[in-house]
Amino acid sequence: MDMTEFAARGLVLLGCGKMGSAMLAGWLDSGLPENAVWVADPLPSDWVKGTGVHVNAALPKKPSIVLIAVKPQMMEETLPVLKMYGGGGTLFISVAAGTSLATLADVLGEQTPIVRAMPNTPAAIAKGITAVVGNAHCSADDVVQAEILLTAVGQVVRLDAEDQMDAVTAVSGSGPAYVFHLIETLAAGGVAQGLPEALALQLAKATVAGGGALAEAVEASPGQLRENVTSPNGTTQAALEVLMNEVDGFPPLLKRAVAAATERSKELSRG
Repeated sequence: MDMTEFAARGLVLLGCGKMGSAMLAGWLDSGLPENAVWVADPLPSDWVKGTGVHVNAALPKKPSIVLIAVKPQMMEETLPVLKMYGGGGTLFISVAAGTSLATLADVLGEQTPIVRAMPNTPAAIAKGITAVVGNAHCSADDVVQAEILLTAVGQVVRLDAEDQMDAVTAVSGSGPAYVFHLIETLAAGGVAQGLPEALALQLAKATVAGGGALAEAVEASPGQLRENVTSPNGTTQAALEVLMNEVDGFPPLLKRAVAAATERSKELSRG
């Protein structure tokens, strides 16, 4: 990543919890100078204070980028403070869940370039994936700048339209929780078959992590990888006949789960 272009006018990070800290660490590791970053957070961690960035200091008059990483419930009190930066000249990037481009523009001004982003929690270890979409006032360069910054915490994908964000939230935003629950239940299944709890959990964690890493590392589709593990009339086939059942197996269950999360995301966005 080329971080030097953000240094001249400065980058403001509003909110520096787990997600903000992960992004900040990635930026600094990628060469962004400490004195080019301003962090505004009511309770900055000792780590943030020790990075050398400006912490709760007077903000630059016209920063290149303001990245909003506060919790959604804090947006109402946060946005009016940023209104002086709106209207163009400063790119806004919001990673606050459930806050639409229109809501941001209502406060910041209709001419303000804004990118909305949805990262997920593996961003904390730079293994996340973030979906981005810009409003009509974003230039191609604005979206590229957002992608560069967000690549600090993992992969970035660009959406065709903002209305895809609810489904993205349901798949990748909430998705890590589905994986964690899979680990829990896989381990519980092992315990039910006589394994010690600690051993079952270790096996489940390593298996899920290894399977995901393999799926990303090879060109074969997940379906092909599944078939590669499945011997006719073997143990895997016996398990998959349960998991792939179209009545109560994974296919209908996960479709219902993703649909429920998508609908709830829409409800939250409507306020």
